[in-house]
Amino acid sequence: MDPLKQKFQEKSTTLQKEVKALLKEHGSKIVGEVSLSQVFGGMRGVKSMVWETSQLDANEGIRFRGYTIPQLRELLPKAPGGKEPLPEGLFWLMLIGEIPTQEQVQWVTDQWMRRGVVPEHTFKVLDALSPDTHPMTQLSIAIVSMQTTSEFSRRYSEGINKYEYWDPTYEDAMNLIARLPRIAAYIYRRSYHNSTHIPPDITLDWGANYAHMLGINSSDDFKSLMRLYLTIHADHEGGNASAHSVHLTGSTLSDAYLALASGMNALAGPLHGLANQEVIKWVFRMLDTLETRNPTKEQITQYVNKTLASGKVIPGYGHAVLRQPDPRFTAQRSFAQEYIPNAEIVQVVWKIFDVVPPILQGLGKVKNPWPNVDAHSGALLVHYGLKEYSYYTVLFGVSRAMGVLAQLCWSRALGFPLERPKSVTSEWVKNYLKENA
Repeated sequence: MDPLKQKFQEKSTTLQKEVKALLKEHGSKIVGEVSLSQVFGGMRGVKSMVWETSQLDANEGIRFRGYTIPQLRELLPKAPGGKEPLPEGLFWLMLIGEIPTQEQVQWVTDQWMRRGVVPEHTFKVLDALSPDTHPMTQLSIAIVSMQTTSEFSRRYSEGINKYEYWDPTYEDAMNLIARLPRIAAYIYRRSYHNSTHIPPDITLDWGANYAHMLGINSSDDFKSLMRLYLTIHADHEGGNASAHSVHLTGSTLSDAYLALASGMNALAGPLHGLANQEVIKWVFRMLDTLETRNPTKEQITQYVNKTLASGKVIPGYGHAVLRQPDPRFTAQRSFAQEYIPNAEIVQVVWKIFDVVPPILQGLGKVKNPWPNVDAHSGALLVHYGLKEYSYYTVLFGVSRAMGVLAQLCWSRALGFPLERPKSVTSEWVKNYLKENA
């Protein structure tokens, strides 16, 4: 058994026993109350699932196994000469709960390179699609096409003890994550560069190899950006739409390929992962309207007020949970300050950051006027040459796969049941309120 799998088995077996004892003693205790607005409002804030890999704090942002993003940037192993954390290290942390060593991260890198061979039929499936098919649609189709290689599906059909479900799920997760950069880069090159594909470089780490295969910028800085991007987008606790979709589909014992595809379909929605492309589109629409690439704060203020007066929101600002600037935004801003402080588009994003929060605060009804992760990522990508906005969510999806698949391993190890919440009708609600007037 490989060292990562062995550590996971040890950790999950211990927690499985702890959870069983906890539920036996405290399973009947009430841990929250559900309001009628939550029933009708997308179950917002209802505590009804367990997600081991990360948790969202309203003030400090996402914590991966208890570590904040600034701590991860400091503690996680880095590529030789690099300053940003390797995503491989974050995956180890999410799965095991321990900061890995440099050697352990190198082991993951080697594993993912070895496992990264994409089935030939997947490329044929992609080539059968029109090149103008949305990249997220292509990604979902590609993931589903690889389901023929699922270890979980094979072993389940042969007959497997339920206490061993985690084992083939782990294998599927490792294989899937390993293949995603190759698939995602293939989609990019066929959609925007006439299918002039770039083979992988087996000497590079997971994120750097993805950057290499995109073929838009060969600089070490861009490889560092990809490592950072893939790290900070990897997970966001379990209640967000893409994570919850993977959890729900996985609870039916669908394999990792089918579960991840459902999560990518959720991520493709305008209210979720597609938002990152909406931000940069809004920024360039503003610049075109103002007829300048170097607007003043006064010009930006006028445009923001005009946007709000028309009944629209400012893309990239506001968050369902956070009550402070998103640490993922701050991490990207820190990256830009170090590497490209004078970049024109970055300067615009920083001016927007100075302008928008006070305006939203002045409205008196916005709980969180601060920028979220999407407010900065597009500017960085544009600067380094990735200007095709419709592709941005694919980058998001490649990263998010690490968190949701690490959790899927835990869900299998802990024996989580089929998710089946109770629904009610509007008529039931009316009768309930009448009876309890």
